[in-house]
Amino acid sequence: MMEKRKQPPGDLAIWIFICAELSVFAAFFAAYAFTRAKHLELFNRYQQTLNTDYALINTLALITSSYFVVRAVAAIREGSQRSCARWLLAAIAMGALFLVVKSMEYQHHFSHGVTLSTNTFYMFYISLTFFHFMHVIMGMVILAAVALKAHAGGYTAERHAGVETGASYWHMVDLVWIILFPLVYVMR
Repeated sequence: MMEKRKQPPGDLAIWIFICAELSVFAAFFAAYAFTRAKHLELFNRYQQTLNTDYALINTLALITSSYFVVRAVAAIREGSQRSCARWLLAAIAMGALFLVVKSMEYQHHFSHGVTLSTNTFYMFYISLTFFHFMHVIMGMVILAAVALKAHAGGYTAERHAGVETGASYWHMVDLVWIILFPLVYVMR
């Protein structure tokens, strides 16, 4: 029988950081919602210029990547460092897919002259999604470091808080997108 946890998985510091990051995103989301309510017609009009197919691909990529991270944690809990590393590399690949698709979306808008100063909707769209984009990059760096350490045998079934710490951060990145996607792309 597995022992009951007394705290969340991973290092306590990552949870403080995650709470801080979620607070920043929550403030950003609240500002978006408040501004959208005041400029509903503008937001609805320009929201239609977004590519929901790309956004759906990105949503599926991040959900899939989180599944791969869950598998990595399960693998290390069973003592399989190499399997853990492989699952983390698969998660990183899904993160890379996200970045490629998002970059294609940005390139489309930027080639049509869209900037932060085009209008209020695009200011929020670019700011929110680029802030998240940077978090995806940071998460991929974290997962890569964890994968390298796992591959080198740096974690065991008994000592794997680093894997759980990286996984916790990655799940936060995924959670933010799951909120951002409907908020920016879908809700009318």
